[in-house]
Amino acid sequence: MGEHTGRQLASKWAKTAVLKAHSEIAPHIPPTMKYTADNLRSMLNTHSMVVVKPVKGAGGNGVIKVSKSRGQFSYTYYSKTKTFSTFDAMKRSLDKSRKPRRYLIQKGIRLATVNGRPIDYRVKYVKTENGWVYRSMVGRIAKQGLFVTNLCKGGTMVTAAQGIRMSLSSSAVAAKKSKMRRLTVLSTAMLEKSFPGIGQLGFDYGIDREGKIWIFEVNTRPQ
Repeated sequence: MGEHTGRQLASKWAKTAVLKAHSEIAPHIPPTMKYTADNLRSMLNTHSMVVVKPVKGAGGNGVIKVSKSRGQFSYTYYSKTKTFSTFDAMKRSLDKSRKPRRYLIQKGIRLATVNGRPIDYRVKYVKTENGWVYRSMVGRIAKQGLFVTNLCKGGTMVTAAQGIRMSLSSSAVAAKKSKMRRLTVLSTAMLEKSFPGIGQLGFDYGIDREGKIWIFEVNTRPQ
């Protein structure tokens, strides 16, 4: 089909920085900071729930949800949650659980759900001899008890239309799909300008409970 495998770019930080520079895309990027103790404390004070994930990684591996509620701190790694009475105790335990590599912190988004299970969306966009084309737009429903939706972690795949219909409403389907397509086109132009040679992109979108669309990350080696 004349698709380009294209250049690989693993750093989530580099891709996020490029997208945040575009005025229409930036409001759809969750606040993101590099992982440090001060940044984690600050992000929890501001957002109460954040996601900590490797700067380089895929498949939901190493993704940790961290929360602050009523003076207590907790983190969830896959299906296991640990709770602590102080930030320092939580941070020490968290650092033992995560791999010794660079991480970033992203504002946690309270996703729309299907039967209580979070759903997000993957849009695969590839470059062919005739330009960029859509290969797929699907919803991924998290396995019961997990917050990551990745299919390799037991997530369930549905069409994007089914996912939007089940988690929001039938009337929202056309507008949400159209908005994801527009953000995909704008983001691809920005990324291709900054990183010439990319040929395949997998956009991970979330729609929160109020219906706002968020771009969680963009993969140059989409599964």
